[in-house]
Amino acid sequence: MSDSDGKKTLGLRGGARPGNVKQSFSHGRTKNVVVETKRKRVVVPKPGAAKTGGGATPSGDPSRRPAGISDVEMARRMKALQAAKAREVEEAAERQAAEKAREEERARRRAELEAKEREQREAEERARAKAEEEERKRKEAEDAAKRVVATPTPEEPKAARSPASKPAPAATPRKQDREREQRGARTKGRDDNRRSGKLTLGQATGGEGNRQRSMAAMKRKQERARQKAMGGAVEREKVIRDVQLPEAIVVSELANRMAERVADVVKSLMNMGMMVTQNQTIDADTAELIIEEFGHKVTRVSASDVEDVIKEIEDSEGDLQSRPPVITIMGHVDHGKTSLLDAIRDARVVAGEAGGITQHIGAYQVKTDGGTTLSFLDTPGHAAFTSMRSRGAQVTDIVVLVVAADDAVMPQTIEAINHAKAAGVPMIVAINKVDKPDANPDKVRTDLLQHEVIVEKMSGEVQDVEVSAITGQGLDELLEAIALQSEILELKANPNRAAQGAVIEAQLDVGRGPVATVLVQTGTLRQGDIFVVGEQYGKVRALINDKGERVKEAGPSVPVEVLGLNGTPEAGDVLNVTETEAQAREIAAYREQAAKDKRAAAGAATTLEQLMQKAKEDENVTELPILMKADVQGSAEAIVQAMEKIGNDEVRVRVLHSGVGAITETDVGLAEASGAPILGFNVRANASARNTANQKGVEIRYYSVIYDLVDDVKAAASGLLSAEIREKFIGYAEIREVFKVTGVGKVAGCLVTEGVARRSAGVRLLRDNVVIHEGTLKTLKRFKDEVAEVQSGQECGMAFENYDDIRAGDVIEIFEREEVTRTLD
Repeated sequence: MSDSDGKKTLGLRGGARPGNVKQSFSHGRTKNVVVETKRKRVVVPKPGAAKTGGGATPSGDPSRRPAGISDVEMARRMKALQAAKAREVEEAAERQAAEKAREEERARRRAELEAKEREQREAEERARAKAEEEERKRKEAEDAAKRVVATPTPEEPKAARSPASKPAPAATPRKQDREREQRGARTKGRDDNRRSGKLTLGQATGGEGNRQRSMAAMKRKQERARQKAMGGAVEREKVIRDVQLPEAIVVSELANRMAERVADVVKSLMNMGMMVTQNQTIDADTAELIIEEFGHKVTRVSASDVEDVIKEIEDSEGDLQSRPPVITIMGHVDHGKTSLLDAIRDARVVAGEAGGITQHIGAYQVKTDGGTTLSFLDTPGHAAFTSMRSRGAQVTDIVVLVVAADDAVMPQTIEAINHAKAAGVPMIVAINKVDKPDANPDKVRTDLLQHEVIVEKMSGEVQDVEVSAITGQGLDELLEAIALQSEILELKANPNRAAQGAVIEAQLDVGRGPVATVLVQTGTLRQGDIFVVGEQYGKVRALINDKGERVKEAGPSVPVEVLGLNGTPEAGDVLNVTETEAQAREIAAYREQAAKDKRAAAGAATTLEQLMQKAKEDENVTELPILMKADVQGSAEAIVQAMEKIGNDEVRVRVLHSGVGAITETDVGLAEASGAPILGFNVRANASARNTANQKGVEIRYYSVIYDLVDDVKAAASGLLSAEIREKFIGYAEIREVFKVTGVGKVAGCLVTEGVARRSAGVRLLRDNVVIHEGTLKTLKRFKDEVAEVQSGQECGMAFENYDDIRAGDVIEIFEREEVTRTLD
């Protein structure tokens, strides 16, 4: 390698590094140094040879400086040399610091490993010491038990403890040590007992842990001591008990009622050949044999006897007091029942009803200008709410039949008349909408004659009033007619007894839980009363009247909302107040079991023929499964009944589950498992149920009007019906000649005698008016051209698909099939 002056330089041994000194060389009498930086090599004078100032060389002789090097270049080279040395020093310091950090890390890891090993050794030593301690205690306990067995008791004969008895063998040294330790332990225990403090009541009475023996145990102990003193066991006098025996009883419960030992009862049953345990149930006949064997008396009772506590009480005439009448408003849908009641009580209930129709039973109290209190029940008029109207007629005193003057008698009007007659209650006809121009009240009166309802204006006994809910016409006359009818009935009830009422409606409220609208019929229902209603029971937590106010009590003919039930009852259930919660719980449990058995018996097939018939029916019927949740129990019942009426021999709607309250994740899971949609009637799904339904693809539909719900389900069920296939004959053709064509087969030369022949249509081959083949055409030609159809009177060529047995004189019948969509009526 050479510099700019052509002078040769030699690299250092071991390779070159940028920024380091490479080699000194002589240029005349001046010593020069070769420096390699990162970017280029430079030749600088030897450090210490230069003098400061001017462009002089270190010796002041310009000839000793390398040729062509200026003072500025010389200074720059000196700075580069110094910078290279500084970097070398820094790198050395960094390497030293990194090595020191690695040493410290290795030392730290070594210390952690040693600490972990030390802890593990200590844990193993502790476990070993604990195991040795437990083994030592176990051996000591075994030795103590052996000595206790070997020690003679005070009751043993003195000869057994006499000195003449055989001496014990000499103890080994190890055994002597153990005996010495045990004597020390016993001595220490006695010292601890002496220092245990004062005598307590529990210790004085012989109890341990502040527990003492019962009086019965003390008597048994005294009896055993007396029998022992008398020299033998004395037979106690047998106590004969009256044992109440239900239809089935558990063995342990039978022994408890007889006050006998369970083991003795089980032994007696085994002697009879019945291998049972104390937790098994036996029938009443077997239990009766056991009771007689033990010498007790049998009293057979039925499970239904638990309801004897709520049997109706006969009220004396002196306890009866006057009560307000209960009036039920009934009639066809959209005849103005709720609007009429709104006008009477000056409210706007109809504004809150979906679709302008009432879908719940409403219970209200109205006080007239004359001071008379009236209780009104408003029933829905839709055909699906038959059960609601029936319940309304059963709990009412007077039925007000509302008939629109512009619409006359309708199907639900006739149904309401039948309900009123079946309940045996008087009827008042309110002819509504008389303010309309096309109103015809006389036509209503005439139509009622066909159903044996004769009003006063037609010389009958049924009161009739012309009213208008819009203008208020005739409302006072209607109230007077109701008051007159109630005076004739002389309605009375006893308010000073346990309350009894009927559930008008029930629902599951999110904030309040199960809520039942109850019409008290007799007695007074108070806050805090314990009651049973159907299969549910509870304690009255709150009573709310029809105005939303909380009240302390509700007397006869007063409708109230009752809070405090453990579940949602069925609409129409009877509420009875009981003395204790145990009675209410027992009655509710019996009713629930009875209802479960009834449902199981109704759906069970008892014979092989019934099983086979049911399986055959299920194969032939296509089911549309649905889940239904409603806001109130009455609506749920009405919708389920409406669903049962949808269908025919091929399709039916199956309600997998119906309930009251919001749609939950449980409903979504059931719907996913059964592939059914969920129908919500005036209820909604909560957030978690909505998310689950979206994830699992479960359809949820919401409805507020029962018309829409029934129509949608009917349309969905109609979609399951198989389409009806109808045949339409479009033409006939006669075969005149048969030709054999290579590659095609036999071709019939035909004349279309009637209608039209189409290639897309189906064909049948008739020979002597007998069908010998049915299929499709392979070709339809006119002359040499393939055509779509041939009209009547024209000739054509036909070939059948996969069939060649055709003859002259055969007739071809041409027809088309069409699918007709079927719907449920």
